[in-house]
Amino acid sequence: MPALPDSGFDRVAFFYDPLARLVYGNSLEQVQLALLPYLPPQGRVLVIGGGSGWILEQLLRTQKLLDILYLDAAPAMVRRAQQRYRQFRGSHQSQVSFRIGTEQALQPQEQFDAIITPFLLDLFPPRRLHRLMATLANALPPHGLWLFADFWPLKQPPPTWQQFLIWGMYTFFGALSNVKASELPDYSTHFKALGFQEKQSFAFFKGMIQAKVFSRELAA
Repeated sequence: MPALPDSGFDRVAFFYDPLARLVYGNSLEQVQLALLPYLPPQGRVLVIGGGSGWILEQLLRTQKLLDILYLDAAPAMVRRAQQRYRQFRGSHQSQVSFRIGTEQALQPQEQFDAIITPFLLDLFPPRRLHRLMATLANALPPHGLWLFADFWPLKQPPPTWQQFLIWGMYTFFGALSNVKASELPDYSTHFKALGFQEKQSFAFFKGMIQAKVFSRELAA
């Protein structure tokens, strides 16, 4: 059976979380937690590329009334997220559905009040990233929020140690998970081209990782 598109993280699903904590401590988790206050009290939320489901648990803990679509291209990651959801012991008011696939698995009419992209956008070269982001933008109504968590060094060019970590990340996941990108995207250009402006920003891991809240620029 041929591999699904962008499903290379199947191969690293069983050790991805421990490896991330070994390298970055709890920074990858903290950057995602910074976005949770910007979720609407109720509404439909897309989590795309959420991996093994840690972020899903945090969404449930907010006690907000959310209809969550959890979308990931790696079947092994979706299975792990489903298992975490089944084992979740806290009370919550959310509904959760799971789907395996890329952004192409979204239905044309599907709309979300918020879209969360946790460490997803860094995986793709420019043309592929533009198509991905354009599809997600079409799934956001004018009031919708794009909640971004990813590697986005504050200092440009990044310090040498950050450049080394970025190079190591692309080399490792390029070999094991068939990641096509070889450098961090120019996120600002992509968001601006789609009509989004930054509303909030938080930096972690000495400025190497950022959480950002984007919304569409509305005509005056």
